Amino acid sequence: MEITVQASRIFEENLNAIERFIINIGGTRSTKTFSILQVLIVKCLQAVEPITISVVRKSFPSLKISAMRDFFDIIKSMGLYTEENHSKQNNTYLLNNCLVEFLSIDDSEKKKGSKRDILYINEANELDYSDFSALNLRTALQVFIDFNPSELFWFQDKLQHRKDVKVIHSTYLDNPFLTDIQIKEIEMLKETDNQYWQIYGLGQYAGNRKLIYQYQVCDIIPPSAKMLAIGCDFGFSNDPTAVIEAHVEGINLYVNELVYERNLTNNDIAVVMNHIGIDRYTDIICDSAEPKSIEELRRLGFNTKPVVKGPDSLNNGIDILKRFRIHITKESTNLINELNRYKWVEDKNGVMLNRPIDAFNHALDALRYVALMKLSETKRGGGKYSISVMGVGGSYNIR
Repeated sequence: MEITVQASRIFEENLNAIERFIINIGGTRSTKTFSILQVLIVKCLQAVEPITISVVRKSFPSLKISAMRDFFDIIKSMGLYTEENHSKQNNTYLLNNCLVEFLSIDDSEKKKGSKRDILYINEANELDYSDFSALNLRTALQVFIDFNPSELFWFQDKLQHRKDVKVIHSTYLDNPFLTDIQIKEIEMLKETDNQYWQIYGLGQYAGNRKLIYQYQVCDIIPPSAKMLAIGCDFGFSNDPTAVIEAHVEGINLYVNELVYERNLTNNDIAVVMNHIGIDRYTDIICDSAEPKSIEELRRLGFNTKPVVKGPDSLNNGIDILKRFRIHITKESTNLINELNRYKWVEDKNGVMLNRPIDAFNHALDALRYVALMKLSETKRGGGKYSISVMGVGGSYNIR
């Protein structure tokens, strides 16, 4: 049997993905949900042995009017639906002897569930990490996830840095089947709500206004970026010692986490820095409140220097860093965790004050020391960029 599937490029990217986790981040009407469901149907049709697929959302009413409805619309349009294969009581469908089940997290027993081969979590940002973990641990092959980037959640610090993750970004421009009226309605968001336009139009994080820094995750630091310095914030039993390296290229600041560990003596720090290849010539900007540690590391062969903080150095350092587009390497998990939690203090009425919380700031303090010493004279650059994005549609023959 040959079936023709009318689909977007998002279908093809999901179908060809071999990673454990396939993450679909996108705006409204970008075909991400529809495309994943098409892929799941194809996997059932191509299965030599029966497989089990779980389609999950936080609440069942939401699941019923979204992914579940789309699934049955798709198989009916493909001529694959038969009443006897649909268990409405159990919310399952048998396709080519493969079981597709629809579950919600409302029922804690269903969350624990039985084993499955493929998991699809629709609107994953609605789930707690414990929900995701319970489902993931019972999944044998692949996990598909989709969400609109309306907020930061466990994906950023628990999943995105892993090597077995494929991220697929999509917008309404990837949907070749939208009408002109639908496109016009989406693009009206440019005029009515810029934050919604960023999230639902461009499929980008619009940012939590309470968070101090906005950032992007990168795979590597570009070889063309210039090394600025290494930053070091000392800790011991309660707080970690944090060491980062910072590079700059124009208005782009690239940061990589090198050390983030508790209970390190100065000798331990020297051993670790030698191991990762920090030489005696690279500037290491350290917390000036630790002159003894700075001197001990200097005697051990490192070019350690105290940061010169000056008046209101905390807010000054933050202001300097906010002049740049900050890029964090995906391996810098502790730094990413800090960035996702470092916020402005709020008063009892929820009004943000002009000072940051005194927490989640060890690697960020190390970065701030570099900013104060190496970036204070750097001015924000500017430029014009032309970005062209085109949606692609096509027919895919499945045998």
